[in-house]
Amino acid sequence: MTRASDLKKSDVIEHNGGLFVIRQIDVQSPSARGAATLYRVRAHQVGGGSKFEERYKGDEEVTTVSLQRRPVHFSYVDGDDYVFMDDEDFSQYPIKGDDIADELSFITEQGDGVLALRVGEAVIGLELPASVVLTITETTPAMKAASASARTKPATLETGLVVQVPEYLQEGEKVKINTTERKFMSRA
Repeated sequence: MTRASDLKKSDVIEHNGGLFVIRQIDVQSPSARGAATLYRVRAHQVGGGSKFEERYKGDEEVTTVSLQRRPVHFSYVDGDDYVFMDDEDFSQYPIKGDDIADELSFITEQGDGVLALRVGEAVIGLELPASVVLTITETTPAMKAASASARTKPATLETGLVVQVPEYLQEGEKVKINTTERKFMSRA
């Protein structure tokens, strides 16, 4: 059992006899005195299928399932499945592209720090590191008089993700990207 205020994205909860992976948590803090903070949880069923949305009070107990986290590397694409290989025992885990659509923008073939989330033998998703290093593939040319101020320009990265970067950066440079906020952090 876990308090609703301690739930995180990618946690697995039990609901009506099924297992669901949390995809999104919205926190609603009411302005009235004495009102409880509400956590709106959106989850998808493990293995595909139904979805559900529920609101919990912060101190409410939610039944969670323990996860195994295994280090993996992206291996190849097989139709709609993305296949990841376990770094320790070389097992292969196919995951539906729809289940990891948000994470695909940060995954490269040499990407380190990616963890496969397993419940029993089923792989239910991926956990990304806090930041990843990606290469800029397309952006407008650097300006000669560009300063290190807050002026930014859009840049397309090697995975297709578009982020705002300082205008002095050029194509081919490596940048560090925050995976939760999807924002530029620094040069790599």
